[in-house]
Amino acid sequence: MKRARIFRTRTRDHARAGFTLIETLIATALMVGILAALATVTAQWLPNWNRGFVRVQRTELLSLGIERVVADIAAAQYVPAHYATRKPLFEGRELSITFVRAAIGPNAPPGLEIVRLAEAADAHGLALVRTQMPFAPVDPNVGVDLRGLRAPVVLARAPFRLSFAYAGSDRVWKSTWIDAPELPTAVRVTVRNAATGRTLSVSTAAIVHVNVAAACLRAKGNRDCINPVNEDSESGRKGQPL
Repeated sequence: MKRARIFRTRTRDHARAGFTLIETLIATALMVGILAALATVTAQWLPNWNRGFVRVQRTELLSLGIERVVADIAAAQYVPAHYATRKPLFEGRELSITFVRAAIGPNAPPGLEIVRLAEAADAHGLALVRTQMPFAPVDPNVGVDLRGLRAPVVLARAPFRLSFAYAGSDRVWKSTWIDAPELPTAVRVTVRNAATGRTLSVSTAAIVHVNVAAACLRAKGNRDCINPVNEDSESGRKGQPL
């Protein structure tokens, strides 16, 4: 009798210490509900996080691209395309710019290179692409052939679009700078969001370090500085060296 009482007591203790089937089902249902709620919150939060991460990354890449653009333009050199003129090789348009600068890069040979910053289209849309080629004087009757431009590097991609404006010593901004006797003093780089048309605060301006030829420092006038061929002929007639 005593042994049976002890057995029933132990059975009741084990029942109180464990879980019943109903309690297990309730706990499982609660766990399923919690996991479903977490999945719902995560499904709503994760896309927003991904979009924010992509937006931050895109902005950082844009900032790096603008820094490269400004550094390139600031280093533009006053280099004529051929011997018949002292006008610098510089072609500035609203959506593209071509100029000469000292070659840079770990594999770049010493010397000068022609750099072109222009929009190009690919599978992802419009992008501002930097290309370059070694510079060498050309035949004045042929002109500069830019088909040798290579090593494209994307500096900015849609929805961002970069446009350029140019100012001389008069500080008047112009949309183009072509066949000018000197380099612009400054180049304005305007960054817009193509989707909204809004001008972004990262827009800036690059100051060109050298915008006239060294020979212009001793020239009597702008005409003598720009047209060395005429200067040579006049000096020959007078019998005086340059």
